[in-house]
Amino acid sequence: METITNLLAKELEQEAATTRKMLSIVPNDKYSWKPHEKSMNIKSLATHIADLPSWPEMVLKTKELDFANNTHHIDDVDNTISLIQFFDRSVDKSLTALQNAKLETLDEMWVLRSGDQIFSEDTKYEVIRMSIAQQIHHRAQLGVYLRLLNIPIPGSYGPSADDQNF
Repeated sequence: METITNLLAKELEQEAATTRKMLSIVPNDKYSWKPHEKSMNIKSLATHIADLPSWPEMVLKTKELDFANNTHHIDDVDNTISLIQFFDRSVDKSLTALQNAKLETLDEMWVLRSGDQIFSEDTKYEVIRMSIAQQIHHRAQLGVYLRLLNIPIPGSYGPSADDQNF
């Protein structure tokens, strides 16, 4: 039986392949576009998606993320090539961290906070799973943005409506 860290790495790789397809079609001339005044622009959303695969590495190597004293670096991208490069680095860092992780590390607690305000306190395993789920969630959100811009959407877990001749 595979270890849980190997299974997490496999899941991260599988989701990364789908996410990479979605990020690769973000048009360079739409980075400031957003569907609603309360929505993130495409640049913010895509950069967040490209960063999420780095979270397993960060979680495995730290005890918390404190937004009031944030040391987590997110690349500033302004085109799709640099977006994909950032994404690929994020994935690679976490795959390496998961391959080298000790199983008992996954049971350690990890905190998400801003100063004294604690948002969540979960095991490192739970936070890693949440980061993969967040990648999926925001990838779907990006799909809606792209659909509103009339950009054909690649399939995720099978063909999309744009992949088939209906």
